[in-house]
Amino acid sequence: MPTDPLLILAAAGIDVAAGYPDSLHRRVPHPVVWAGAAISRLERMWNRAAWPVATRRAFGVATVLIVGGAAGGLGWALTLAPGPLGIVLVAATGSAGLAQRSLYEHVAAVLRPLRAGDLPAARTAVGRIVGRDTQALDAAGVAAAALESLAESFNDGVAAPLFWFALAGLPGLFVYKVVNTADSLIGHREPRWAAFGWAAARTDDLMNLAPARLAGLAIALAGGGGFRTMWRDAGKHDSPNAGWPEAAMAGALKIRLGGPAAYDGVIAHRPTFGDGASPAPEDLRRGLSVYLRACALLWIALGLGAFAWPR
Repeated sequence: MPTDPLLILAAAGIDVAAGYPDSLHRRVPHPVVWAGAAISRLERMWNRAAWPVATRRAFGVATVLIVGGAAGGLGWALTLAPGPLGIVLVAATGSAGLAQRSLYEHVAAVLRPLRAGDLPAARTAVGRIVGRDTQALDAAGVAAAALESLAESFNDGVAAPLFWFALAGLPGLFVYKVVNTADSLIGHREPRWAAFGWAAARTDDLMNLAPARLAGLAIALAGGGGFRTMWRDAGKHDSPNAGWPEAAMAGALKIRLGGPAAYDGVIAHRPTFGDGASPAPEDLRRGLSVYLRACALLWIALGLGAFAWPR
């Protein structure tokens, strides 16, 4: 069921103030790590190359149902705690499903060496947040990779979690996070995962349909433009969702994103988004500013929702 927007704002505030500290992560790994371990274990057990495609697809469906059901059940159980304890539990555990602070920090870690002219360090930093080959990237390539990750992860780590938290409470947030994790681990088109990861990929597509468009809208509003580019270019992306925030960021910054990129030594001929030049380090700084304003817009929307929430 829908969650009080003030409670979601409290969770978002905890995430911004503290994130998920490394000291805590060393003692209690982030919940996504637990989900990823469970998904990987099921994949090793059930994704056998010798099995028929239909069998592997069925086991992939079962994997999504098991991890999603467990996550939703845990979220529901946490909401049963009474009184102030329940409020604290929902806000604290809900904050673990958000990535506002960590996303900013990871992208800022790319910007610092890039602005200082330390290209090797910038390549190493961007390699921590993207899947493409980074060792041959020039400064524009590093900035583009970081901006594309920032835009897409704004949806996956901020807009979509907030959307499902608001719509379906802690269970909805937890289900979204494990489905998104499953998609990143097994929702690939390569032969090993095409059948087994089908359910994870399609479920993730479905759960991101509305949030991705919300994320693109927030970026365009925060950047003071980009709507035309978003509407024109979003559909170019192979994903039905990832193109929306990425095209919006390209339009808002008046730069060009996308284009060819190497993955494990193989060039992928990706579409381009936007009409401008390749991004410079200064554009990455501007992109981070757009990101912060887009996050603020989502907070404002939650604040407005709190006024309409029955008390």
